[in-house]
Amino acid sequence: MSTRFLVSGMVQGVGFRWFVARHARSLGLTGYAENLPDGRVEVLVDGSDEALEALERLLRAGPASAQVDRVERHADAAPLQAGRSFDIR
Repeated sequence: MSTRFLVSGMVQGVGFRWFVARHARSLGLTGYAENLPDGRVEVLVDGSDEALEALERLLRAGPASAQVDRVERHADAAPLQAGRSFDIR
């Protein structure tokens, strides 16, 4: 199963998706980060439990240019398509 994170705060226009992609790739995760129309960033990922925990800690901290107010984690997300990379949408 994939894990879906919804990140709220000042997370668009501050390099947040690039921050997520860099760390997700280094953790061996696959998936994507995408801006949502409501101002949140959606992160949908597949990977080991350890890597997902590490990514969640990074999402909560965010890059210096962002202000993360909330991170929601949904572990029952629909499986990702067969992609084997981490993309920015």
